Amino acid sequence: MSLRGTTRSTLRQIPATVWILGFVSLLMDISSEIIHSLLPLFMVTTLGASAFMVGVVEGLAESTALIVKVFSGALSDYLGKRKGLAVAGYALGALSKPLFAWAPTFSVVLTARLVDRVGKGIRGAPRDALVADVTPVHLRGAAFGLRQSLDNVGSFIGPLLAVGLMLLWANDFRAIFWVAVIPGALAVALSIFGLSEPPAQIAHTRTNPIRRANRQRLTRPYWTVVIIGAIFTLARFSEAFLVLRAKQSGIPLALAPLMIVAMNLIYALAAYPFGKLSDHMSHHALLALGLVVLILADLVLAAHTHWAAVLLGVSLWGIHMGITQGLLATMVADTAPADLRGTAYGVFNLVSGVAMLIASLLAGLLWDQLGGSATFYASAACAMIALVSLARSMLRSRPSR
Repeated sequence: MSLRGTTRSTLRQIPATVWILGFVSLLMDISSEIIHSLLPLFMVTTLGASAFMVGVVEGLAESTALIVKVFSGALSDYLGKRKGLAVAGYALGALSKPLFAWAPTFSVVLTARLVDRVGKGIRGAPRDALVADVTPVHLRGAAFGLRQSLDNVGSFIGPLLAVGLMLLWANDFRAIFWVAVIPGALAVALSIFGLSEPPAQIAHTRTNPIRRANRQRLTRPYWTVVIIGAIFTLARFSEAFLVLRAKQSGIPLALAPLMIVAMNLIYALAAYPFGKLSDHMSHHALLALGLVVLILADLVLAAHTHWAAVLLGVSLWGIHMGITQGLLATMVADTAPADLRGTAYGVFNLVSGVAMLIASLLAGLLWDQLGGSATFYASAACAMIALVSLARSMLRSRPSR
């Protein structure tokens, strides 16, 4: 069978629930990225915020989302149900969108961003656990890659719409933010009417998923994945700084989000092929490749501010994301018990959330004190340390699948 035929066969085998979750993510990401691709520029140019304050907002927002996942994941394990929490999270994300359009001050923007990310935190772990629940083990990498690809189709359509509307409406940030309400509402509707819970394979007994006996079932391989995820997050701060770097390249304000369009387009194209590849090769080798690509991205972004160099850097950043994000989700599913997957994703994201907060705050401080180049050189150094640590781990033990 040809490679194309094999790919089509794999896609047909992926459960309908994964496809629906992918399209829900696509719609919500269109809504979110219309706003998020413009938000750093809105804060800096309209509200007069510094790069450090952008780092505060992004660090608190993303870490909040990741930290909330631990509670929603554990709750979904306790209830034995995933859909209700996923729908609630998408609904909260949609309800946050009008706040951005109205926001008269920095504090309201921060509030809106936190509400939005709390919604993301509520839905994230149950959604990932639902993907793992309905997908056969031999298709997990492909399933997570597909959901990530569809998610990132929305992540480049959103900024693309933002750029078009900025040009059409003469940089009217608030009017554009109102447009984001529409795809958010559609995502909620699809999640309500399109998703269904899979039938339970065994009778579910409600137990506290974070009690000591259950925590002990999360073994060393799982905690190794948690540590790897945290190190990766420390080496990769918020994407808001990619938009600020694009602004430094001298391109018009309205066109700066095109860099995020490019990054997410590459991410979307890379996620499924690398997810499928992870079903057939060493996970650690793929993670190492992802780190090498991140180091190259950081060095390009640090060394040059010409728009072509920035475009190359953010494209490499997108390849890195495509290689690693679905892979880490697959590794969590592979190393956690089925009835504790929600909790496992939640704890994984709790640790990554703390790392994201630290990384974004440090990035903002470096940007304000030493400039954009120092920020990306620091990221490259962290990624290099992570690569050395991963290589040592691979030498000590046989690579896992």
